Amino acid sequence: MRRSIMLSCGSYLPKKVMTNSDLAKLVDTTDEWIEQRTGIKKRHIAGEGEKTSDMATFAAEKALKKANLTGKDIDMIVLATTSPDNTFPATAVTVQANIGMHDKGFAFDIQAVCSGFIYALATADNFIKAGQVKRALVIGAEHFTSLIDWKDRTTCVLFGDGAGAVVLEANDNASGTKADRGILSTHLHSQGEFRSLLYVDGGPSSTKTVGHVRMNGKEVFRHAVTRMSEAIMEAMRENDVDPSEVKWLVPHQANKRIIDATAEKLNLSPDSVVMTVAEHGNTSAASIPLALTTAVEDGRIQRGDLILMEAMGGGLTWGAALARW
Repeated sequence: MRRSIMLSCGSYLPKKVMTNSDLAKLVDTTDEWIEQRTGIKKRHIAGEGEKTSDMATFAAEKALKKANLTGKDIDMIVLATTSPDNTFPATAVTVQANIGMHDKGFAFDIQAVCSGFIYALATADNFIKAGQVKRALVIGAEHFTSLIDWKDRTTCVLFGDGAGAVVLEANDNASGTKADRGILSTHLHSQGEFRSLLYVDGGPSSTKTVGHVRMNGKEVFRHAVTRMSEAIMEAMRENDVDPSEVKWLVPHQANKRIIDATAEKLNLSPDSVVMTVAEHGNTSAASIPLALTTAVEDGRIQRGDLILMEAMGGGLTWGAALARW
């Protein structure tokens, strides 16, 4: 059986840091108010002229270096982003050129907002399982602060910028059991009738502007806990996995209260949850690979660990992936 092994991961965060106290100078808020309601203490902000493709390239190069590979070894790039460099071409093709992935393969973007990395991971995994590619680069990268209304305190306190990447490689000798390394299963969902709960109020065919993020926070919170818990349970049932077997939950870093509520609903120990929201804020499609890289680099995630990744974003979209590192 062919399975996608996660060879390595890498991440990038802009140098500029904005604290809650910095935000309190822009809108009517306080450090205590933000941290109490979201768990966020600071976030990274892309510098002047720093594009999504720049951040994605840095993360990709780090992941490739750790895998002892170069761009020439990659067959496909799937880049999840809501904040592309341009309306077209895809930001992924800029990364393709930047890493020297010439004369072979293909690259494209996926847009599923905060669920984007799970969607991208599922897409690359299926290309590998179908035998169409051997190695794939899966990236989540966001210049999300370019979509922020800095006068709207309900949204501007939440988001930050950054990128994370994972290298996948085909293993043709998998046994097909949950003991195998690699991606065991992915589960994707969306429900378009709730798209107005979290959206950007602009776009090429509607307003001919970029627009700003608008959110019904209370309803998004309610849907997030329910939908992400459902996706996690779906992944565990698919693979006959008990919650006690999950070594790490690597969730989308939207809000500490959402993450805590999801873990509690599934009876997962807080010690098994990778949480980076305090340092990064919500980096949308970049948040899971950023958190994953943090836990791999600090030694928490070890080879053979069973990890659950999950996210929910605008659309509404949501999904989960179960993998053995």
